[in-house]
Amino acid sequence: MKHYKYLGLITLLYITFQLVSDVTAGKIVQLGWFTVSVTVLYFPVTYIIADVLTEVYGYSVARNVVWKVLLCSVIAGIIYSLVVFLPPAVGFDANAAYTRVLGQVPRILVGGWIAVWTGGILNDYIMAKMKVWTKGKHLWLRTISSTIVGEGANTILFYVIALSFVIPNNILFYSILSGWFLKVMLEVVLTPVTYFVINWLKKAENEDHYDKNTNFNPLIVK
Repeated sequence: MKHYKYLGLITLLYITFQLVSDVTAGKIVQLGWFTVSVTVLYFPVTYIIADVLTEVYGYSVARNVVWKVLLCSVIAGIIYSLVVFLPPAVGFDANAAYTRVLGQVPRILVGGWIAVWTGGILNDYIMAKMKVWTKGKHLWLRTISSTIVGEGANTILFYVIALSFVIPNNILFYSILSGWFLKVMLEVVLTPVTYFVINWLKKAENEDHYDKNTNFNPLIVK
């Protein structure tokens, strides 16, 4: 297997942004007309990283990273739950704060895991297929199209699984549209950065993979 200089670093960044998003998703902020989770400001970076992985290294590598991200998120979620479950020591007065931030109910954890995996796989699949169809042209079209589908699946699945019958349907629908729109807009705004990183990596890694004979089964881990 070919050795890549920067693949490990990119994978670590992907995992880091995912774990940070897991913990901070409950922070609601006001961005103009939009009332959304603060994660809309940085969670879309995971999709930019996914675009970079698929465009440079190919679908198989990107799929493997998605599985690693999911594993890390599951492990972190289990540990967060254990931290909340364990009784606090006498004199420790911050337990309520830990419980408030880390004490996600199981359906929220599961919803997040399903959303992360499904959105990531869809994003990578569309990037890889469109690269072959367009013969490597129109990178902007591929990154934005894959983000629309991937972020759409991620946002819809998370809100429906985690928050349906918890918040009113009209608020649920508005939250999905708002989050989806803002995530895609960030992808659009950062397109020049994506171009720069991808072009630099292709030269640095001497790689520009086309998935012409790839097995696209999403359940393959390696």
